[in-house]
Amino acid sequence: MSDTKRWNATRQRMLTLGGFTAVIVLVISLGSVLIANPQWQWRSRDWRQVGRQGVPSWEVEQKFSKDVFTFVRIKYDSYGRRGGWSIDFRDSELNFSLRLQQLTTIKVNPEPIVLELTDPSLFDYPFIYIIEPGGLMFHPEEVTALRKYLLNGGFLMVDDFWGDEEYKNFYDEIKRVFPDREPVDVPLEHEIFQCVYPLNEKPQLPAIRTAQYGRGSGVTWEPRPGSDTTKAIYKAIRDDADRIMVFICHNTDLGDGWEREGEDPWYFEEFSVKKAYPLGINIVTYAMTH
Repeated sequence: MSDTKRWNATRQRMLTLGGFTAVIVLVISLGSVLIANPQWQWRSRDWRQVGRQGVPSWEVEQKFSKDVFTFVRIKYDSYGRRGGWSIDFRDSELNFSLRLQQLTTIKVNPEPIVLELTDPSLFDYPFIYIIEPGGLMFHPEEVTALRKYLLNGGFLMVDDFWGDEEYKNFYDEIKRVFPDREPVDVPLEHEIFQCVYPLNEKPQLPAIRTAQYGRGSGVTWEPRPGSDTTKAIYKAIRDDADRIMVFICHNTDLGDGWEREGEDPWYFEEFSVKKAYPLGINIVTYAMTH
């Protein structure tokens, strides 16, 4: 079976099993589930800690074990930086997977995974996530693998980088993947902002310490020298059918809104509940239905 046929078959099984034919039926309202069960406990930030750190798990029927949504984080090399790919690992995806399972009819794998772009199993997963690409460096074989993955129906979400210098590094690297395609702004009216939870703004998520420091003044951005980071920027690279292949979340940090939900009730309610989870669920819904 070709990569494209295998991809389409996997996605169709996931859509049917997850109830996507109804575009996602909410099990219960976002706020009431989240506020009732925040993951309020300290968790290690060491990416080598592979335990669940108290995040609940759930059973997946064996016959559907290959047909669930799995959160896939991409491991990459960086220019002069250590651990960029592992920021927020793995509390971020554990919490997001739990909330996706609780709030939608999507069947979700409770165990997120880490892959390299050259891993042969990449095509088994319709959604991948790259964080902090400000120091990202693609090897030539990764450029080829990512291009093939995306053109065959895959979806890449890029998150948590700030300012012009970090954006330029990512831009230069993604242009190696698609030299003939340009990232373009995504308007608020696009379905990726509206498909499950209609948003009335493009949300900006600060890291938790930035949010706490700026609580009285309304500052929700991380400063970078010589750059205006006061507004979140969302761009996309599309395929020939106008499908978003790469969704770029710049000057914002959705991952911290998932990871740090249990550390501060105010941050949880203001940023996790109102911004990080609604947009995250919209993004996954779009990825799985296109």
